[in-house]
Amino acid sequence: MGLGNHQLRPSIAVSDIQQAVAFYEGRLGLEPVESGPSAHIADGSRVYASGGGPALNVYQSETAGKSPATLATWYVDDIDQVVDELTAAGVELTRYDEFEHDANGIVPRAGGGRIAWFQDPDGNTFAIEADV
Repeated sequence: MGLGNHQLRPSIAVSDIQQAVAFYEGRLGLEPVESGPSAHIADGSRVYASGGGPALNVYQSETAGKSPATLATWYVDDIDQVVDELTAAGVELTRYDEFEHDANGIVPRAGGGRIAWFQDPDGNTFAIEADV
């Protein structure tokens, strides 16, 4: 019985759940499927749907925004369209000096395809990738 037989869902720590709700629901357009407590905060967590089912836990914590690494990636068919939708909703793409970004902030991905990054209000980094 390995872990490969079980669903995996990333959990993202945020410093203010209400600010996170405004970002994840208002700007990213994610649908909440559940809310509940986080430590001592009665309504301090959300589970968001993506790709047809529960996919992302967001919870209020004092450890929010401590990792500089990409925490989760959405795999999309049309990265240009998704980037346009996100920027229209007020999401600012993250640009890294070591990469050559196109005008929309998208970078060629190692091994082919394209990738773009953005951060939530706590500095948690997410990516959007496409194979073409």
